[in-house]
Amino acid sequence: MRRQDHMQTKQIISRRSFLQGMAAAAALQQRSTPTCFGAPTPTSSREKLFILAYSQVKLTGGPLRSQLDRIHASYQSLDENRLLKVYRQRAGLPAPGEDMGGWYDAEGFGPGQVLGQIISGLARLYNATGDPATQAKVQRLVKGFAATVDADDYWYPSMKASTACAAYTLDKMLVGLLDAGQFAGVPAALDIARRCVKGSIRYLPPRAYERFEAPKQAVYDETYTLPENLFYMWEVSKDQTYRELAKRYLMDGTYFDPLSRGENVLPGLHAYSHVNALCSAARAYLVLGEIKYLEAIRNAWDMIEEAQSFASGGWGPNEEFVTPNRGLLGESLTKTHAHFETPCGSYAHFKLARYLLRFTGEARYGDSLERVLYNTILGIKDPRGDGHVFYYSDYHPSTQKAYMQDKWPCCSGTTPQVVADYAISTYFWSEDGIWVNLLTPSEVSWRVHGVPAKLIQTTTYPESDSAELRVEVAAPSEFSVYVRMPGWLKSPAQVAVNGKAIAVTTEPRTFAAIRRRWQTNDTVQIRLPFSFWVQPVDDQHPNMVALMWGPLMLVALDPSLELPKDSIATSPEGLRASPYSPLTFEVSRKADKLPFVPFYRVRDEVYTTYIQQKPA
Repeated sequence: MRRQDHMQTKQIISRRSFLQGMAAAAALQQRSTPTCFGAPTPTSSREKLFILAYSQVKLTGGPLRSQLDRIHASYQSLDENRLLKVYRQRAGLPAPGEDMGGWYDAEGFGPGQVLGQIISGLARLYNATGDPATQAKVQRLVKGFAATVDADDYWYPSMKASTACAAYTLDKMLVGLLDAGQFAGVPAALDIARRCVKGSIRYLPPRAYERFEAPKQAVYDETYTLPENLFYMWEVSKDQTYRELAKRYLMDGTYFDPLSRGENVLPGLHAYSHVNALCSAARAYLVLGEIKYLEAIRNAWDMIEEAQSFASGGWGPNEEFVTPNRGLLGESLTKTHAHFETPCGSYAHFKLARYLLRFTGEARYGDSLERVLYNTILGIKDPRGDGHVFYYSDYHPSTQKAYMQDKWPCCSGTTPQVVADYAISTYFWSEDGIWVNLLTPSEVSWRVHGVPAKLIQTTTYPESDSAELRVEVAAPSEFSVYVRMPGWLKSPAQVAVNGKAIAVTTEPRTFAAIRRRWQTNDTVQIRLPFSFWVQPVDDQHPNMVALMWGPLMLVALDPSLELPKDSIATSPEGLRASPYSPLTFEVSRKADKLPFVPFYRVRDEVYTTYIQQKPA
């Protein structure tokens, strides 16, 4: 959601749209409530790979687990009375606790908008960690929210919320309630979600609107992101109402149809929300099977990767997609400090990458997920606990990481969601084996034709370039272990089984397939040799480059703020590893050495991402 000046809004509902909404609400009331709230079974013929449950993957160490633990603790400690206060105030209930402030308050930019996302993130974190205190917190938040829903199913925290951002707030509340039921054992959550949809119908437009055509009181509402979670609601409820409602808000004419034909309609669009909308197209392909939605997301992905992305994998300076081939990414380096809306953008990017991995089995989507992970979201500053969170990645010269000035923006909601999603981004499964997408200390449990199996990964990646996978099976079993071979490889990967090198195809941007009859304690050794390389910011600025070490974007640390612009003789070969600190590299200057470190390891230091490389 774009950060803009707060708008004063009034409820403006035409007689026609009001009657349409009431008719739809009546239709919803006539549907019976499902008696169970079980997880959907992944049996779609449109999937080559399948997603695992959070509970099947355990992160056991490394920087991903360390960040997950910190984020988990931060959100677990949030005051529940404060989170529920704006909802209780509107319902006329006792509302103890201080106001949340910022975007969250009744007249804020997005009243109460992140409550659903916080519930979602905590539900996922519970499922990933098994922490009973987190489950109990989710249950209390859902119960507390349910008590604020009126008899006529009005549930928004304020009139502003239901007029200025009705779709946006519904979308976030739906994912929170559905995740609470799916992952945290709150069966009542589905019925509450049904009531929220009924209470929203009268405030929703008849179709998805782009911002330029939306009613002026709801110009920043994101109706076009609704289908993903409405399809999700259909999957768990089996109520066709939500499937049809999801179809109503698919933005075919102005977005998915032209993208499916290869027409680039991205320039000028709000970046994060339109990548999020692509996830609705992905869910539509999964549910409806219409090939145009797959073509749309594949084409859009290529457009973003080829002409919209920084070396980090992030995109959308000033939250907009740029016009390609005009050097606008390079120009943005000195014109803004808002280069990538990091938690929100990473969340949407991860989701879309996982959909595409599931549909295609192509490793290149895992490559991009890894790049965004290490070079954006893993590098955010930890939330302060008072509503101030990291929002933008900044690639301006001589800058520092910072918190957003406003409290409780949209990124405060996606932060726990995307970090929880590390688990389900690490491995996938198929009928013939297990797929290793990320190298990180972890364990994954699944079944091979009914036989329990576990893969235990030991590594210090990305401080090192190697990992070991150890198999545990209840009985000897034949299956494949697939390991992603990243596109940044410049030297051949090395793969061994039980310490002996094997002949296996390790072409970059593929999955290496290791098939055998596995026994407990069989091991696979993997080495992905890191090397230095450079990534120009765009074709119009070929010598303005970021330095890369394997998957990692390196930034220059220069407390003196005197980074040479044109005179530094920087090339990948000029970097030397520091003997004193892992993942620290140095370039010699006339009087000293200039250190480079991965973006994710920067805390409060002054840094520069792109440097001017001397032409060859």
